[in-house]
Amino acid sequence: MNRLAGLLGDHRPVLLDGGMGTLLQDSGLEDGAPGELWNLENQEAVRAAHTAYAEAGARVLTTNTFGGTRPRLDMHGLGDRLAEVNRSAAQVARSVADEHGLLVAGDLGPTGELLAPLGVLTGEEAQALFAEQLTALVDGGIDLVLVETLSDLAEADAALAAAREVAPDLPVVVTLSFDTNLRSMMGVRPGDAVTHLAAAGADAVGANCGRGPEEMELIAAEMVAARPDGLLLVAQSNAGLPQVVGDHFEYDASAEDMAAHAGRLTDLGIDVVGGCCGSTPVHIAAMAALLGRAGARR
Repeated sequence: MNRLAGLLGDHRPVLLDGGMGTLLQDSGLEDGAPGELWNLENQEAVRAAHTAYAEAGARVLTTNTFGGTRPRLDMHGLGDRLAEVNRSAAQVARSVADEHGLLVAGDLGPTGELLAPLGVLTGEEAQALFAEQLTALVDGGIDLVLVETLSDLAEADAALAAAREVAPDLPVVVTLSFDTNLRSMMGVRPGDAVTHLAAAGADAVGANCGRGPEEMELIAAEMVAARPDGLLLVAQSNAGLPQVVGDHFEYDASAEDMAAHAGRLTDLGIDVVGGCCGSTPVHIAAMAALLGRAGARR
């Protein structure tokens, strides 16, 4: 049986949470500052974000660790605190999840380094980077692994290998961003990602970020067409595209837009639905209301 299906139960679709980085910026995180630092220095703001998503109806909370690999943390002088950053993030999410009967997904974002032959990072080195981060997330108490916003299947393979090494019993979700003519930056098509990652051992495959709900639905349809038996599919669209409003950006998809989008994804056969950049607890609450899952709990 699919490990994630066993963890999530029978209700479909399962609702994930929404964007974290944009939400923390709304709470005062300075532009360019790493949101992961707040896992140490402003845990109450991170806890408040998780709580808002929990109360909105999300059944899975995602740790605030998108940039939690060593290369990404080194950019901000935090590499030496990697274990502390990731473990604390998982513990904060765990504390909120336990209050609401929810699950915690340990978030692994891209390393920011190109793998060979385009770059110098080897697959083994990438696996070691993911394993280091994941070890700390497991220590903090995660229930599943979410590898997100990738563009390269080789990097996805490295993350899956790290999960097998560090957390062989935990379900693994892998999502790519298909924002270049319905392909990833490295030219991967949604259907090819599904086929490849299912064979590589992912419990769920999907798409996140991108250019908004309408394009995400085209991507979702391609994933559904390629889905092998037993694989779960995931979609987390941005809340549209950012528009300049005064001195800041606002995303142009309303909560009602995202709710309708969630309904269409469900009709397509997507199992796990959430939001990405620009999506807030207000968006997730509207999605939960439409899906009729706001009261569903583990």
